[in-house]
This record gives sequence, C-alpha cells and structure tokens, in this order.
Amino acid sequence: MKKWYALIIAAVIAIDRFVKLWAQKALPTREGWTLPVWEDVFHLTYVENRGAAFGMLQNQRVFFVIVTLLIVLVLIWLLFIKKEQKFLTGAALSLIMGGALGNFYDRLVYGFVVDMFDFRLINFAVFNVADSALCIGVALIALLIILEDVEANKEKKQSLAEDREEAQNETDN
Repeated sequence: MKKWYALIIAAVIAIDRFVKLWAQKALPTREGWTLPVWEDVFHLTYVENRGAAFGMLQNQRVFFVIVTLLIVLVLIWLLFIKKEQKFLTGAALSLIMGGALGNFYDRLVYGFVVDMFDFRLINFAVFNVADSALCIGVALIALLIILEDVEANKEKKQSLAEDREEAQNETDN
C-alpha cells in the first residue's frame, strides 16, 4: 500500500507542477487580467500568493517553509513508518502531503505560490491543484473520523443493549 501512497503524492505534485507551469506561460500576469471559462462563474486568473489560504499571513515565507517541513515529517511518519492504516486514510494523508509539497516547491523556488483557479460564483479565493488536493485530503480525513465515530457509537449502543438484555435475563431467572 505504501507504493500507492507514494504514487498519489507524486501524481499530485506532477499535476500541480504541470498546471502551474502552464499558467505561468499561458496566462498574462497583468494585475486584474482574467480569462473567463464560464463568465462570472469560473475564470482562470494568474495570482502570485505570498500568503496561505485566502491570502492570510502574507510574506511569511520562512514560517511556511518551517511549518510545511514539520507537517511533511509527520506525514512521512504516518504513511511510511507507522503501522499500516486503512487505505482511504493513507490516500487522504497522501493528498495532503502532495498538496503541501506542491506549494512548498513554489515557496522555495519563487517565494510565492502560483494560483489560477478563480471560482467567482461564490466569490472564492483563487487556488491551485495543490490547494485542491489538500482540501480533498482534509475533507476525507474529517469524513473518515465522523464515520468512525458513528460506527463506535453504534457498537456502544449495541453493547449497552446486550448488557441490558443480559441483566434482564438474570433478573428473570
């Protein structure tokens, strides 16, 4: 399974690099320029993001490099050193790591992250493939935690019902 995790990480990084290189070559970098794919819904807009999600913490490159390195070390431990986990958990962590490394590359090489997907229907921040992989990975982890909690509660209720039934049977005898 660890080979699959490495493949997911590599695929996210490769797709992210390809799309970012395309955006840097194909999209004009003039401020305010955008290419409507679907007018007022989805545009391609070249942005050099020197912050984090939604442009927060602008120009904190050293902070982002350190935090990313720490996150990547934890993810390496979880994916490749720690005992095996369920495939979906590993896949979600691989998406997070691929996204983190995709944006990490930009920060190291350019000093900013290249963003280009501009979803205007809900006035969302401009984002990239790495951001998408990160968000999907985090959402998948959240969903898996919720499902695990639901299953644990179901088992707990079943156990309590069995205990009550057993106690009732002992009382009846």
